[in-house]
Amino acid sequence: MKITKTSFSMKIQSLLLGSAMAGAIALGGCQQDTEPAIFDVPGDILDQLNSAGFSTTDVIRFEDGFLVEGDIYLTAADIADMSAPIHVAGEHYRTTNLVSGPRNITLSLPVGGNNGFSTTYLSALNEAVSRYNGENLTLTFSVTTSKKADIKFSRLASRDEQRGVLGSAGFPSGGGAPYGSIKMSGILESTYGLSVNGIATIMAHEMGHCIGFRHTDYMDRSYSCGGQPYNEGDGGVGAIHIPGTPTGPSANSWMLSCTDGGNRDFTNADKTALDYLY
Repeated sequence: MKITKTSFSMKIQSLLLGSAMAGAIALGGCQQDTEPAIFDVPGDILDQLNSAGFSTTDVIRFEDGFLVEGDIYLTAADIADMSAPIHVAGEHYRTTNLVSGPRNITLSLPVGGNNGFSTTYLSALNEAVSRYNGENLTLTFSVTTSKKADIKFSRLASRDEQRGVLGSAGFPSGGGAPYGSIKMSGILESTYGLSVNGIATIMAHEMGHCIGFRHTDYMDRSYSCGGQPYNEGDGGVGAIHIPGTPTGPSANSWMLSCTDGGNRDFTNADKTALDYLY
């Protein structure tokens, strides 16, 4: 998710990640609504991204790979393995791989210390868990302090927080387990003023990626993000329309590419998608 500021409002943009891809969420607010520059990115990487259906406008180096469209973290190997884009219409999408169930998915989040989060984040995680568990799915979620949690939250490096990265997640692998890591910025409350519900919405979104959901406006990010119409592409992980969901974009889905940073609970169409998969 990327935050851009228009007057005093904020827009949070989020893009998905893949089984070997982890998505990072970036903030554009510190850039005064200008497009991020491309920093030292090889031309062949840009060509491969373009062929796979990704925009090459916002590509920058990030950790051991590249940050694409403000929030997708891809290594050079991920990019080389991506297939050509699949252009389809529809609303809710899933990846090829899903989580096998029924099962309980445990999540851990460190609180306090130099690399931990404030108690607001723990409250937000409990809220995100409550939202999923309230849907009576074959998947349930619970918060644990165990080091063996299925999905571990960790804090982004300070450098990445300061340059606007909000978080990252990934897609299930072929083994039926959820993606096991979500990285989050620890300054969403202090710097950007997000509430418990605002942070919970971001967490629930990333948890959605971990269990196989792509963006509801996959076929046209401009619906929630503005700008030019843009199809995210298949990205090598699949973009399969979920039966029973709308065949055009609808407002307020928790898996839209962009949000205003406020509370976004499950819509009726979201609940249909969750119930169909799990």
